[in-house]
Amino acid sequence: MALAYEKLFEQNKKWVEDMNRDNPGFFETLAKGQSPQFLWIGCSDSRVPANEITGTLPGDIFVHRNIANMVIHTDMNMLSVLDYSVNVLGVRHIIVCGHYGCGGVAAALGNKQVGLIDNWLRHIKDVYRLHKDELEAIEDQKTKTDRLVELNVHEQVYDLSKTSIVQNAWARGQFLHLHGLVYDIANGLLKDLNVTVRDNTEIDSVYKFDTGVLN
Repeated sequence: MALAYEKLFEQNKKWVEDMNRDNPGFFETLAKGQSPQFLWIGCSDSRVPANEITGTLPGDIFVHRNIANMVIHTDMNMLSVLDYSVNVLGVRHIIVCGHYGCGGVAAALGNKQVGLIDNWLRHIKDVYRLHKDELEAIEDQKTKTDRLVELNVHEQVYDLSKTSIVQNAWARGQFLHLHGLVYDIANGLLKDLNVTVRDNTEIDSVYKFDTGVLN
């Protein structure tokens, strides 16, 4: 049964009561500001909420979500979140989290037109093209889709490392690590893809900026 709109307010009040009981002063402290250590770039899928699956509280993770957890260099929304989290909040870790069963990734594997989103999914098709030989050697469709989910996360982490925002932070000596994770909706567990990038020594020279720090 669909969740009624009015029910949201009832649940909100219950949540506030529980928080005040278990953690007195929580909201007063939260209202003073935020200092999260993490930026989470995740999928918009309603089944993948950052705080719930990491067991963290409001204020612990700064969150940006879009379809298929993409890092696109012309996306001013994503870039604005990235800039604010790195240069104002001073986050120490940026996590790109994909998930198995991602509808965006599955759609990118096909050729059916969906609508405006086709232009967004084209970036996932670019990931497919980069790893075409590996992916086309996989016969099982679910296995292929799951692998593209992983490869997409890997490429988005790499795309993060190419941004001037991240490279300038490294040039300033700022501690900033980029990580790639995948969430398995079927069992609730996060998987570390071991694609952590710690500085610009791990990216191709063509993407490296001179270290005249602008921001």
